Amino acid sequence: MRQYKFVPATIVVVLLSFSSINSTTAQPRQSDEGFDISGMWSALVLEDWYDRLPGGALGEYTGIPINEAARQKAESWDASILSQPERQSQPHPAQYSFRGPFPNLRIDRILEPVTDRVIGYTTNGTYGRADRTIWLDGRPHPSERLSLHQWNGFSTGVWEDGVLVVTTTHMKYGVYQRNGVPASPYARMTEFWFRNGEHLTMVSYIEDPIYLEEPMVRSQTWIWNPPQTVGPREAFEPVEEVAMDPGWVPHWPLGTEHSEMADRLGITVEATGGGSVTLYPEYRETLRQMREEFDRSRAGE
Repeated sequence: MRQYKFVPATIVVVLLSFSSINSTTAQPRQSDEGFDISGMWSALVLEDWYDRLPGGALGEYTGIPINEAARQKAESWDASILSQPERQSQPHPAQYSFRGPFPNLRIDRILEPVTDRVIGYTTNGTYGRADRTIWLDGRPHPSERLSLHQWNGFSTGVWEDGVLVVTTTHMKYGVYQRNGVPASPYARMTEFWFRNGEHLTMVSYIEDPIYLEEPMVRSQTWIWNPPQTVGPREAFEPVEEVAMDPGWVPHWPLGTEHSEMADRLGITVEATGGGSVTLYPEYRETLRQMREEFDRSRAGE
């Protein structure tokens, strides 16, 4: 298992920003276990809205600390693969399900039958309804090698200083972004759920030894919306959307370079390919040098 050298400061910044809010803001009733997150929650697509709706195109991997293996796989991904009958019924995996277009949630409590103690929550409403269960009763995670991986993974939670900390393992092979950025089944996701008045925010921290150079940190926010409804589960019905030859798997050949974003912004392709080095302010100097070299090469033509 790869050891990461440090924890990104993003989580600390987000948590501190909420702790500094004026104390007159309406706060939920606290209990020994924390606060009650059950209810109807409407998604606020504020963070990274372009990557979530409509979603980045091929080659747009900025802001994600992917490694070379993930980049190669993402560049060979073709959205037409979702038209295959076996893919049409595929739900969003836990690594991505809260990042989809407007994942409005219904969060229900799981009560211990005798004491009415809250022993878990279920989150309902994501695409494909791979609804998640977050267990709060101290049960251990399944065996790493012998247990099945599922679209919703296996989640347990504990309360720490008024923040619900959720750990999720046993997730299926999936994606981190709509344009095919891969997520391995060896990923481990830690989520920090906290609430301010009518807003519920979740910051996720994902470690993936196969496809990420560093942990990936993202956040999602919902607003309390009691009149909202989350409909019943609907069965997917695969149909022949696009005529394909039997056995054909849509893909781009290895080595394909997707330069649409780079061409649109007037920057080099390397700058759009993600990776941990591109996430830090020092990369601006690298971009400047790339631009100078690009201009010199054009001037010499």
